[in-house]
Amino acid sequence: MSEQNPLAKSLRLLWEGLPEPERGPKPKLTLSQIVSAGIELADNDGLEALSMRKLSQKLGVGTMSLYRYVPSKTELIHLMVDAVVGPSYARRTAPAQGWRQFLTTTAYEARGMYLEHPWALQANWSRPVLGPHSVADLDLFLTGIKDLPLRDQEKMHLATVVDSYVQGTVRQELLWLNATSESDMTDEEFWSYQLPWLSQAMTSGRFPAMAQLPEDTFDGTWEETFDFGLQLILDGLDAQLTRRTA
Repeated sequence: MSEQNPLAKSLRLLWEGLPEPERGPKPKLTLSQIVSAGIELADNDGLEALSMRKLSQKLGVGTMSLYRYVPSKTELIHLMVDAVVGPSYARRTAPAQGWRQFLTTTAYEARGMYLEHPWALQANWSRPVLGPHSVADLDLFLTGIKDLPLRDQEKMHLATVVDSYVQGTVRQELLWLNATSESDMTDEEFWSYQLPWLSQAMTSGRFPAMAQLPEDTFDGTWEETFDFGLQLILDGLDAQLTRRTA
């Protein structure tokens, strides 16, 4: 592959791993160790805080030594993104339970991945640098829905719809989770400061639909919200499939 290809270094590392040294001592680090350490740093501090210097310190090597393994942060992130995706046992066995259970399992696993690795939401998933885990993940998705009466292009649309829904709901959940530390206010304090104003607004008669809501309206969990929206998507798909086969 030509090194003029700006993705060549990433693709070589993703698909071939580190080259075997022609001579000299065996490398002290494995690619897996480097990627795992990068993921741990990003999980704790975010993608912006991740640097080759911090990564080298964590691994106990010099920064220049680290560049011999991974040329830059760009290639490192490509490796990290591919490492956090991939078919799990639950997803590999889900297709036998039907397309609906498969898509449910797929969506919940993606939600779990993004919540565990929030930095992954900052990656450009619309133009991913595909490695073996990413390709295996997409291959399993297509396998799980292979019997649906959809064109291949529509199956890719479905993959985008499901992941877009997951990303959107997780972004909202993470914003809520981070709100306390960012505002120095607990959720209870935040709403208690607004309560007098909202109570006055509700009794003014200007917002009749809001005023009629019971007190527990906003007590739902993020998982309940996620499942409600996911079932709407799957119900819509089911209705579309029924119309096509009627």
